[in-house]
Amino acid sequence: MTERETLLLREFKERLDQMIGLHQKMKADGDLLKEEKERLSEQISLLSISNQDLTKKVEDLKFAKSLAGANEDSHEAKIKINRLVREIDKCISLLNK
Repeated sequence: MTERETLLLREFKERLDQMIGLHQKMKADGDLLKEEKERLSEQISLLSISNQDLTKKVEDLKFAKSLAGANEDSHEAKIKINRLVREIDKCISLLNK
């Protein structure tokens, strides 16, 4: 083998080693991203269940307040609860992105 061929072979091996290293790093990064995706999906599911529970509680509270009578305090409470529900929905939509 000539000196030029030896140099080319050495350069090829170096580049191959670099590519293998990059491949391993990208594979590790991909694995981390998959784990994060699974964790976030689980978190979204939990938040969705929590949102459903809170929505049910809001409806129950509205019903209870309507039975108690309509006054200014119940109206203010409804406004605050609706605001909280909207904030929770925004958080869930941000997590879904």
